[in-house]
Amino acid sequence: MIENEKLEWEEVSCEHIVNDEWIDFRKSRYRFPDGREFEPYYSYSRRDYVVIVATDEAGNYICVRQYRHGIKRVTTEFCAGGIERCDGKEYGSRLDKDSAEDALAAAKRELMEETGYESDDWKFLLSVPSNATMADNYANIFVAKNCRKVSGQSLDETEFLNVHLHTREEIDEMIASGEFPQASHILALLLADKNDR
Repeated sequence: MIENEKLEWEEVSCEHIVNDEWIDFRKSRYRFPDGREFEPYYSYSRRDYVVIVATDEAGNYICVRQYRHGIKRVTTEFCAGGIERCDGKEYGSRLDKDSAEDALAAAKRELMEETGYESDDWKFLLSVPSNATMADNYANIFVAKNCRKVSGQSLDETEFLNVHLHTREEIDEMIASGEFPQASHILALLLADKNDR
């Protein structure tokens, strides 16, 4: 760590614009290291989530297709989903471990619910901020190998998704064409590759 950089900002004030069970969306005023103050800076809290790079016994990648309202289109991506919280909120401090489901348990649950697959071969790769500029939640990346189909889907009421198996070459083509656009999912694939070496 580099010492004496003095780069941290001090939050002077914070207004919770939307603070419900789904999101804590805030407008803050900050004091910079040189003493100047500036606003608004917007940020939000959402719950941490898992991303699973899952492959079946033949080595095919288990992917899902679903609508993403942020970019307003259907995309292909890996299975992913939120880590459940005991307090029923969709956000909260990741440091409060007693209030949230274990990340591996969440990954196993999400894979089963979204795809009907399970695995006995799991590995945790990395926990990384989802969008460090505006959000405080983290993506927890896992690899699940030799997955086998054991059931149908068990989707939430707001989930509409289809399961597809893809080769690595097909995923590379989808990344290049923009059909596989989620940054944390592309990172997950690259980390899984590095882990296989």
